[in-house]
Amino acid sequence: MSAIEQVSRPYAASFVEFARNRREVLCLSADLTNSVEIDDFKKVCPDRFISCGLSEQAMMGVAGGLAREGLLPYVHTFAVFVTRRPYDQVAMSIAYPNLRVHLMGFLPGLTTPGGVTHQAIDDIALMRVLPNMTVVDCGDATDVESVLDATEDVDGPVYCRILRGRVPRLFREPLELGRARVLESGDDVCLFTSSVCTGEAMPAVAALRAKGLSIGHVHVSTLKPFTDPAVLEAVGAARRGVISLENHLVTGGLGSSLAELMAEQAIGHRLVRMGLYDTYAHGGSLPYLLEYYGLSARHVVDAVERLTGERFGIELERAAESEGAPSTEKAEAL
Repeated sequence: MSAIEQVSRPYAASFVEFARNRREVLCLSADLTNSVEIDDFKKVCPDRFISCGLSEQAMMGVAGGLAREGLLPYVHTFAVFVTRRPYDQVAMSIAYPNLRVHLMGFLPGLTTPGGVTHQAIDDIALMRVLPNMTVVDCGDATDVESVLDATEDVDGPVYCRILRGRVPRLFREPLELGRARVLESGDDVCLFTSSVCTGEAMPAVAALRAKGLSIGHVHVSTLKPFTDPAVLEAVGAARRGVISLENHLVTGGLGSSLAELMAEQAIGHRLVRMGLYDTYAHGGSLPYLLEYYGLSARHVVDAVERLTGERFGIELERAAESEGAPSTEKAEAL
């Protein structure tokens, strides 16, 4: 397998390019400007940069007011501070009046060594349940670069999970809202993945296909609306079962979306959900946390073996960073 391209700060450049000539676009920050990669925008378009300080509740009200005036505010902070802390303001000031506010949440799920206070493991569930809210979960650099164009014309609020720092490029075609990426087709098992779990699962899928298993692989970026016919087709084709793998609790996210779809369409296949099970996570590097919580490539193979009752004799090496102490990284500098 060829080396995967790593893109540095894909959101920083794409947001500047997107917003530069759109005078209605405003950038809101909750005092985490460098940490959410909007420092370049602040330099290029200082007149459209608004610092709301460490007051996420107030920032949501400001965003709602700006949207009522016909402007297009983009709210930037960590995903936990988009969802948990100002949830009532998001619901009442943005979602209820169905305003065009884009909520850009960084550090989704286990992508931070900062521990429980910074890991947004319930954010998809919280945002999916809000009427009028569109929910998008980026899985690679291309998703991050194209999510702005893909969601610009949504007539209502949008919540986007954004990856920061060095982000792998897995796809060449831009993200399309409401469309899943069918990476592999198969009629034995279908694996649905989202966020960073897609890149993690790819080696497992390749190894299983090499062993003769007809396994499909679908990357899901739009969690709401969850109406892509390709998803239903892939679920229906998987005669031996379906597996979901997500950077989130198994409740309320991708696995729950699939379960709802399968129940509503009376599809009687077994569903195995992989994600965090009723637990908070501790701090650590991403490879370590994916291994510790059973979300790594080798755990995908294990799940397929349990689902099919077969043994494939696949040995996938652990990433070097998954060994040893929980974390050699520093928590985020806030």
